Order: sequence, then structure tokens, then C-alpha cells
Amino acid sequence: MKILGIIPSRYQSTRFPGKPLAKIGSKTMVHRVYEQAKKAFDDVLVATDNNLIFNEVESFGGCPVMTSENHQSGTDRCAEAAKEYSKKTGKTFDVVVNIQGDEPFIKPEQLKLLAESFQDKNVDISTLIKKFGNQEEVFNENAVKVVKSINDYALYFSRFPIPFQRGVETKDWALRHEYFKHIGVYAYRYDILQKITLLKQSSLELTEKLEQNRWLENGYKIKVCRTDFQSLAVDTPEDLKKIIETMDFD
Repeated sequence: MKILGIIPSRYQSTRFPGKPLAKIGSKTMVHRVYEQAKKAFDDVLVATDNNLIFNEVESFGGCPVMTSENHQSGTDRCAEAAKEYSKKTGKTFDVVVNIQGDEPFIKPEQLKLLAESFQDKNVDISTLIKKFGNQEEVFNENAVKVVKSINDYALYFSRFPIPFQRGVETKDWALRHEYFKHIGVYAYRYDILQKITLLKQSSLELTEKLEQNRWLENGYKIKVCRTDFQSLAVDTPEDLKKIIETMDFD
């Protein structure tokens, strides 16, 4: 099975402009994400819409691909970059793995786990989930919850803790039911990636502001792969400061 890892990396960010170029020790964030991804896959590229990021990736020997500024999501950027890379290299791929550009400590084992899920021919898309560790996080609307089937396929993604527990005090919800947090790393069959980017935004997607619900509404099957590790994501300059203060880097 031929795997292509793609790191969508845009310069503009409401909470942290220029985030991919922020330094973590001696290396930029996009450099560290790239190094982790290369430990999992031979073919890895950075999909960007910014010359500064493009030049930075080239400077450390990575593979940058310039994409449109108009993409609404990392998924859309991945779809364009995958096509461009295939045209440029003549290579074909079975699976594309979308690696978040603000996850400099993502584990290669997690990326490989996603890729391996496609040994099952019924899988269209796969993603990571992790059991919630505390009650407060379950009720955090920024921590996306996943309801899954007994066969480990996603049934629904929500910012609200689902299922609702009737007759149970909210403080006891996490004790009475196993809630799963969505870890936002995706993998797609190559042809499925091209198809889902052509779908119109759906009602559930617009309501929850979660693009994966569009795929579910249109009948695509999302396999969920369980992990016990959640890497440190960098959403704000404050997040980065805390990481730098608590960890050693080369």
C-alpha cells in the first residue's frame, strides 16, 4: 500500500499568525512536524499557500507544494497537493494521511496506525480517538466528542457530550459512560479524498462546525483508531511558551 503524508501549513491564523515558522528550540514548528512524519512514511510533503513557509521547507530539505489561498480546510488543501505531487513525480498513492501542522510531537506510531486501518477494504476514512481523562474536558466544547459503533466506526461527532445521560448528574457522566475525544488527524483513500472535497457543506457540519459530519451525512465510513497518547498541540503563542518552558529541545 502506497502512503502519502501531507502537512497542511498556512501562514494566517486568527490566534497565532505565522505559527508554522515559530521556533521550538533550534527548529521551526513545520520542521519538527515534518521530521515526525518522515519517521512514518517515505513520501511526505508540506502543502502551503505562503512563500515564507515554502522557502523554509525547502531550506531544511523538505518537499513543499504551493496550493490555493482559498481552501476552507486542511482536507481541501490536501486534495489539491496530492494531485499536484502525483503529477510532478508520476507516483500514485492508495492512501493520504493529513498530519496537523501544529502537532510537532505527533508519534509516528499513531500515523502508521491510521495507515494500517486501510487493510480493511470497507474503510473510506480513518481518524484517531482517545478516551477522555477527566470530567471537565468532556464538557469543553473545543474538545470534540466521537460516538462510535461496536465495530469502531464513527456514528457522530459533536461538541456536546453525547450520549446524554438521563437521570444522571453531569458530574457523574464520565464515570458512568466511556466518552471518546477526537484527535484531529485523518487518513483517506486517495479517490475518496478527491470526492469528499466536492461535497456541499451539510446541515450537521454547519451546525457543529465539524467537516467530518458532512462525510458521515453522505454515507462515507470513518474508522476510528484508538490511541492512549495525545500530543501537545500548539494553538496559541501561550501554548508554545508553556511547551518551551517544560521541555528540552535540540
